[in-house]
Amino acid sequence: MLLESPRLGQRWIRIAPHIVDSALLASAIAMAVTIRQYPLVAGWLTAKVVALACYIALGMIALRSGRTRGVRITAWLAAQALFFNIFCVALTRDSLPWRSIQ
Repeated sequence: MLLESPRLGQRWIRIAPHIVDSALLASAIAMAVTIRQYPLVAGWLTAKVVALACYIALGMIALRSGRTRGVRITAWLAAQALFFNIFCVALTRDSLPWRSIQ
């Protein structure tokens, strides 16, 4: 991605992100069913699912469809920030976790 490695053309490297994204979405659905809280009902879970969808979209831009290196780097950094947000929402169960930081 950033180094323009020839390994990016390997089949397993092109398939792996789809497997990871599918596992993330499946785990989000399983968690919602297990704890009986559903998106659009529980605000924190809605925030996680929306952030997860944005994370996947930014990952696609960073790995494949970003036209320039700058766009890919920006998308990658934004995806990392969203991942941190998803993590903080999971810990605090608050849709705006930075409100909880003292």
